[in-house]
Amino acid sequence: MPDELRLAIDVALAAGRPLLLRGKPGSGKSSMAPFVAQERNWRYYNYVVTSQTRARDLQWTFDGVRRLADAQGGGRFLRSTRNLEPGSYVEPGPLWWAFAPKSAAAHVRRGAQRGPSPAEYQHPEELKNQGRDPWHSVVLIDEIDKADPDVPNGLLVPLASQEFTVAESGTQVIVEADPEAMPGRPFHQHLVVITTNEERELPQAFLRRCVIAELTPPSTSEELVKIAEEHLKVRLKSDPDPSDMQLAEALASELESVRDSARRQGVREPSTAEYLDALWACRQLKIRVGEGHWDSVRRLTLVKPQHLRK
Repeated sequence: MPDELRLAIDVALAAGRPLLLRGKPGSGKSSMAPFVAQERNWRYYNYVVTSQTRARDLQWTFDGVRRLADAQGGGRFLRSTRNLEPGSYVEPGPLWWAFAPKSAAAHVRRGAQRGPSPAEYQHPEELKNQGRDPWHSVVLIDEIDKADPDVPNGLLVPLASQEFTVAESGTQVIVEADPEAMPGRPFHQHLVVITTNEERELPQAFLRRCVIAELTPPSTSEELVKIAEEHLKVRLKSDPDPSDMQLAEALASELESVRDSARRQGVREPSTAEYLDALWACRQLKIRVGEGHWDSVRRLTLVKPQHLRK
């Protein structure tokens, strides 16, 4: 990870602000957040934004359809499953789990719809017993520019204060502290990473409240190979073999060739993400550059023939 990006992360944590990542699609914006979480052994949550997303969805969701179905069922069935209190149909969202995991876990146990299946959706004591850090987290809000402008504005207060109130139940979600934090040390830290592809202009009020960094595609083979090494460490959970690094170097040279060709033709250049796709595919299928099915893999992952607009 570039030193400038590491500094941006530290600044965002110190200032208590979200980190907004700009950059071309495929530049590695979305993969940065899980990498930081794994590197620091922090909890990780992600939410992919769509055109239907509301700001509230990142805090909690309310299943009104199920509540209506339970109400229409009524009688003995209703008494044997749940009451009709609105809070029974509220499900904690990623920000609730990040800011207040004890509260979110307690709510789930009282009857929220989704059980805590992934490790991060567990009570802090359970995570602590697994050797995880239960009081620090990374939240990825991916492609916020796809949402209506009301969404980033609706996140200003909960992101700044790290607290919110659930409308249906009146539950106040307040950031929880590590009871064993040493004096003088941060008792909780939450890195909120927000990505944008610049498809829609974001509100100025939102931009003013973010630490903003831009990811630029690696310009040399050496940078690509370094990214590949870190990528393999995460996926393999160990250091890559020399043969893996030889493959990464060969693919980096091939990528430069494909990018040169794309620039001459005036079409989109393959991204870092596509380079990593080719690397993992070749590794898993035991394909070496220039051998066997390499030409087919090259077309599928790097070249991807494009139709030029007339």
